[in-house]
Amino acid sequence: MDALSKIASVVGPANLLTDTKLTARYLVDERRLYQGRARAVVRPGSTDEMSRVVRICYENSIAMVPQGGNTGYCGGATPDDSGSQLVISLERLNRVLEVDSSGHSMTLEAGVVLASAQQAAVEHGLLFPLSMGSEGSCQIGGNLSTNAGGVVVLKYGTAGDLVLGLEVVLPDGRILPGLSALRKDNTGYDLKRLFLGAEGTLGIITAAVVKLFPRARSSCVAWAAVTDIEAACELLARLRAESGDTVTSFEYVSSLSLAHVIAALTHVRQPLEGDYTHYVLTECATDAVPIEQAFATAMADGLVLDATLAQSEAQRRALWQIRESIPEAEKRLGGSIKHDVSVTIIDVPRFIEHARQSIEAEWPDARLSIYGHIGDGNVHFNVLAPGNADALAFKRSHGDRISRIVHDLAHEMNGSFSAEHGIGQLKRNLLAQYAGDVSLELMCTIKRALDPKGLMNPGKVVALEAPRASDGIKRDDRSG
Repeated sequence: MDALSKIASVVGPANLLTDTKLTARYLVDERRLYQGRARAVVRPGSTDEMSRVVRICYENSIAMVPQGGNTGYCGGATPDDSGSQLVISLERLNRVLEVDSSGHSMTLEAGVVLASAQQAAVEHGLLFPLSMGSEGSCQIGGNLSTNAGGVVVLKYGTAGDLVLGLEVVLPDGRILPGLSALRKDNTGYDLKRLFLGAEGTLGIITAAVVKLFPRARSSCVAWAAVTDIEAACELLARLRAESGDTVTSFEYVSSLSLAHVIAALTHVRQPLEGDYTHYVLTECATDAVPIEQAFATAMADGLVLDATLAQSEAQRRALWQIRESIPEAEKRLGGSIKHDVSVTIIDVPRFIEHARQSIEAEWPDARLSIYGHIGDGNVHFNVLAPGNADALAFKRSHGDRISRIVHDLAHEMNGSFSAEHGIGQLKRNLLAQYAGDVSLELMCTIKRALDPKGLMNPGKVVALEAPRASDGIKRDDRSG
């Protein structure tokens, strides 16, 4: 019996997909940067099935590409073009196994969609705080494998910070059992940390225990125009101090990004009457009183020029829609050269200003889109082609140079070229370029130790061999 027949006997013939019409959606990434081929797509329905499938692959030296919701921006879940790799979809591992209301934890399988995890917590009067624009389709396994960020990192940390325990199938099919809800466990190496942010290159996360929190009794959402980015950072510090550190989100939106949203999405309106250069969107887990007081003081001190507080859930959603619509607006305007960088909060104003000056000096007609999670130092500094230019041609001609300028600047400020979207195959060369020799050597050592055959998501994150022409078809990015 050949390997695929053995796999079909484990998961059932209906869950081993070989028909190109059925496999097509698994073979291209979210941004359509990469298009691959696969021997098949397999959909295990349990950890035991996953273990048996991986064991068969290991024994037959079949490379595996784990895939969650396939919403990543870096091609981390896309197979190469050899047609020899097996895509392993987590979509059938979609059960919430337990919600512990007393212990404030939830045990769930890796294929649970993030929005479903949030709702499961709500049904028990609790909060699972991880939140991002793709939460209606991204999956927990992918969130943890990329250590996803999102809009509440300021208060709750990244996806990895919310993990208490992990269950992982190792590259040889063995199961690492770690579904513990312990808050304290000081027994040797913290093995789960190896797999958080590893993007499926060291094993496949099949289940997790995550932290839950009490739901806030009230919340306040405000949109404000500030004098400059320094004022935004100062406002954040004041809000945290004066609200008892209840700020859950603090987002920066430049007038450039806001203009793109209004141009591309005609139903969106500017929340304030005047035209300003810098805006912030903040949400606090408190009532409006301390926030109104903080804004009044900030306006008197010249930090805030104008502000509006949401008076209803509909107004709250409308304000958040502006921020969450920026990527879609960029896409509709021809796409952008994207950058997902982070620096310390104190360096955010200097980074944005220097990056803007550098790009405008060489490409004065390029359109910029500058926004991000300023509360945790994560800036999305994106560059769109001039309005009368061909977006694809502009990216082909200038994309590498533009990205080098932005990434070099972040590196010079001891920042990161990948704040929340991971490495995948898109940024693998950047990791090799910017990571220190010792860090890169340790990553490769861990990879070889856990995956000596190099079968687990090869070609992603770290390169143990020279890249091949078939390591994915790099496509021109029309979607942004």
